Amino acid sequence: MRKNTIAILILVVLFAGATLVFSDNDRKNKSELYRQVGLFADTLAIIQKDYVDETKPKDLIYGSLKGLLSSLDPHSQFLNPDDYSELKEDTEGKFGGLGIEITIKDGLLTVITPIEDTPAWKAGIKPGDYIVKINGDLTRDMTLMDAVKKMRGKPGEIVNLTILRNSQKALLDFKITRDIIKIKDIKEARILEGNIGYIRLVEFRENSLQEFNKALSSLSKQKMDALIIDLRNNPGGLLDVAVKITGRFIPANKMVVYTKGRQKEQNLEFFSDSKNAITGIPLAVLINEGSASGSEIVAGALQDYKRAIIIGTKSFGKGSVQTLIPLSDGSALRLTTSHYFTPSGKIIHGKGVTPDIEVQSQKEAEVKDEEAKAKKAEQIFDYSSDLQLKRAVETLKAIKIYKELTP
Repeated sequence: MRKNTIAILILVVLFAGATLVFSDNDRKNKSELYRQVGLFADTLAIIQKDYVDETKPKDLIYGSLKGLLSSLDPHSQFLNPDDYSELKEDTEGKFGGLGIEITIKDGLLTVITPIEDTPAWKAGIKPGDYIVKINGDLTRDMTLMDAVKKMRGKPGEIVNLTILRNSQKALLDFKITRDIIKIKDIKEARILEGNIGYIRLVEFRENSLQEFNKALSSLSKQKMDALIIDLRNNPGGLLDVAVKITGRFIPANKMVVYTKGRQKEQNLEFFSDSKNAITGIPLAVLINEGSASGSEIVAGALQDYKRAIIIGTKSFGKGSVQTLIPLSDGSALRLTTSHYFTPSGKIIHGKGVTPDIEVQSQKEAEVKDEEAKAKKAEQIFDYSSDLQLKRAVETLKAIKIYKELTP
């Protein structure tokens, strides 16, 4: 009797959700789905009856939903009420953490980028590092949410990470102390040689556009006649901010990015709206393997419109849209619903943005040079050893000379 009750309950819940799907797909797969739902209900009932330890229906359902979402792609997740509540709190306040943007790539927990000036950055974590263990726990079957929860926590506590770094073909151990993560949107804004402006944008957050516009205004007053936007190790952030910053350099009403999903309402287009766009000066954008999401939207659009020369290395390739869907018991689905495309139709997800001029970053030996260390300690801005930035400066110089020679 108990088995039948549980089976009926599961069937009712899942059939109610399935009805919407059938209406959009002409019910052609209805019988197959009903059969698979019945299989699931039977399995659940058998576990309830015969498993060695007593189980709670809620735990079984939550476990099933967790596996269901994780089987779709690395970014889709089932969030129980506590996880969902924690996610909402993270978007509203400060938290103790390491300062690492992570994803799951090729089945491995992967660093998108360490955020500059955070504990992870200072410890030497690099884009593309695979996190093998967190505090001794293997990450092979760990979800993104579980990994984030293990790395976040009380400031001042040590988190032990075991990293696999392909370039060194070795496992590296790091002891990193949690801190309150505070992100400064604009890391640098200055005039380099030859009236070339330089802005380093660390992330696309709520105040980033305002700070970016302030930097542009300041550089313009210093007679800026060319600009480098540094998006290296920028993991993205708010979509609307990325769109508006792109719009500062292309005419109004130009498509910046569009999304495409299975449902009509998931197909969205985003356009530039700046009335005072800066279209007359040469522009270069720096990207690398730590540039993701919003950074790729900016670089991809400016490249498509031939508005900027993209310099550096191929970007990360994070171009999917996750929608939070609250459920009735306080839990939620974080579901991938569409992908980003550049104006010309190039997909970002899994592909990234390929630079117009590929320049590898300087070797680690150069970074560890004692003179470079001393300059960093003294907070002196020096780009003489930054091969990518140097190439951007040289490229913009050449463009300015060409413009002067062109009648």
